[in-house]
Amino acid sequence: MKAEATTRIVLIEDDPALGEAVTQALRLARFDVTLFNDARHAIQELGPEFDGVVISDVRLPGLDGIKFFDLVRKLDPDIPVIFTTGHGDVQMAVDMLKKGAADFFTKPYSIAEIERAIALAAEKRSLVLENRRLRSALINRDKTGIIGTSQAAETLRSVITAVAGADIDAVLEGASGTGKTYCARILHDLSPRANRPFVTIDQGLAAHRDAELILFGREPGVGLSRMGLIERASGGTLFLDDIAEMEGKVRSRLISTLDTRTILPMGAQRARKLDFRIIVATGGNAGASDDGLAPSLESRLGAVRISLPPLNIRREDIGEIFRRFVGEMEGTSGRQAGPIGEAEWHHIQTHDWPGNLHELRAFARAFTLGLSSFGLAPAAEPTDRPLHLIVADFERSVLEEALRIANGSAIIAAKNLKIPRKTFYDKLSRYKLRSRDFR
Repeated sequence: MKAEATTRIVLIEDDPALGEAVTQALRLARFDVTLFNDARHAIQELGPEFDGVVISDVRLPGLDGIKFFDLVRKLDPDIPVIFTTGHGDVQMAVDMLKKGAADFFTKPYSIAEIERAIALAAEKRSLVLENRRLRSALINRDKTGIIGTSQAAETLRSVITAVAGADIDAVLEGASGTGKTYCARILHDLSPRANRPFVTIDQGLAAHRDAELILFGREPGVGLSRMGLIERASGGTLFLDDIAEMEGKVRSRLISTLDTRTILPMGAQRARKLDFRIIVATGGNAGASDDGLAPSLESRLGAVRISLPPLNIRREDIGEIFRRFVGEMEGTSGRQAGPIGEAEWHHIQTHDWPGNLHELRAFARAFTLGLSSFGLAPAAEPTDRPLHLIVADFERSVLEEALRIANGSAIIAAKNLKIPRKTFYDKLSRYKLRSRDFR
């Protein structure tokens, strides 16, 4: 069995001649082999991210196989270790096999046999690392609440999580309905400032005739005392939501306040120091002119720009998002949505959704209330087909749909359906479905 060129092997053999011979044979089989003559140096190559297989002699100078295996298991109990042994050490190898070693071979061993063992161990290791990556992605997904398995959704989750923890100013860039307000709130909720105020200033407030008073407040002695919204955000997050137009004086004061993190309320003689994080939402596209506050933030404050993708480049996520919206609407309306008909599903999958999440949510609301323009799904025609065939057709369609939503990932599809992976694979085999056909 030949391995991929990227399969890594850490080979530990204190016999120089044997070590070189095995290394050459495995390299000819397209394994990427690193040879060590003692385990103490080899252990430095290993860790939770190690994506290969270890082959080690049981008897080694300085650090024998048993102690070496214990150290490996402390680093990562799932790293596959194959032991080679002389006839006198078979019992020791058997004991380590019981403790979790991948395999063992008695010298002299067949290179063809050990190749097969390596390939099986490498495949198992690859699945372990993939499962960890998926678990990590699901944890981040649960934290952010961002739905979808597309590359765009994965990237957005990763960026939002990283920026939230860094507690730096941010500019959220995206078309209307891409979730800028939601992502601003997530950046706050996942940050060290989560328990502090989250204050939003939108275009309505910015254009208000009393915008200066509302934003900056007023000291006692020049009228009724009032704390401004900006000062209320101190310790927390100040979110500027798509502010494009603002009276010149107010705009200048706001940019100065954001730049210096100080505020001078109306009638005050001395500025007060503030501590807040700034998040700005803008509808502009990268590289386009932007007359709002985003350019000032980026150039003056070093804010990071986060681009939010539109739905038409997240098509594999739309079905899952639609179902989430329908579930929310069912909860708030007290109504149970009917089955998704062929016409509705075709619309969901092919429409460009220029209004993005706003438009999709509106369609989900209309669908849940039975008000979509597609009407109800037609009633099923009478059939003479046996029940078990009808059930089988339905089950097959559910599996196909799960694979479409998961972009061909059987692991994700099984998780979404909440069934064991083995059960899912058995059903794929029964219906002659291949996950790769849905990628």
